[in-house]
Amino acid sequence: MTPGDEKRPPLRVLLVDDHEVVRSGIRALLQATDDIVVTGEAGSVREAIDEADRTRPDVVVMDVRLADGSGIEATREIRAKHPTTAVVMLTSFADDEALFASIMAGASGYVLKQVKGGELVRAIRTVGKGESLLDPSVTNAVLDRLRRGKHLMLDEKLARLSPQEERILSLVADGKTNKEIGDELHLAEKTVKNYVSSMLAKLGLESRTQAAIFANKHLKS
Repeated sequence: MTPGDEKRPPLRVLLVDDHEVVRSGIRALLQATDDIVVTGEAGSVREAIDEADRTRPDVVVMDVRLADGSGIEATREIRAKHPTTAVVMLTSFADDEALFASIMAGASGYVLKQVKGGELVRAIRTVGKGESLLDPSVTNAVLDRLRRGKHLMLDEKLARLSPQEERILSLVADGKTNKEIGDELHLAEKTVKNYVSSMLAKLGLESRTQAAIFANKHLKS
């Protein structure tokens, strides 16, 4: 430890992996440290988002592939709701597309599951201090891809939306009612209404019609 570290509260970490044995192994590794505590575990996208809401961790160790979806999707949701929470993606393969998508979702780093225990601990400490695990060459490659353009970069307003709000925007553009959207996304009609209100506010729009026109321009092109 460097001088002064002992005064800092321990890093609070949430473990997300759909294999309990993997979570148990990482938990045991982190419990052997004196500056990291595991505040929760999750095995699915939904559980990850709920646990992040409940425990407000400093760092999430996130498996890229989960049983009910993508850890990248969970990362987007968590980072949108909790911008100070850092995420380290954990995966079995080096995948350029997943790396790019992880960074776009707000992850601070990307670690292979084959990593040695000490390196994973260092990675968690690094992002816990607000630093990135990415080296400059990777960062430059990502910036180059951003300059070439993703649809989210076509309008900075669209980048404000959470993945759920973006899904709802697309369904509004399809002419679906709040009830129909709720049925499709397994949400209460009132919850959909709240999402639509938030979405309109973020986009600076006043009506569903304006939202539909916006979506057809930026999401459907």
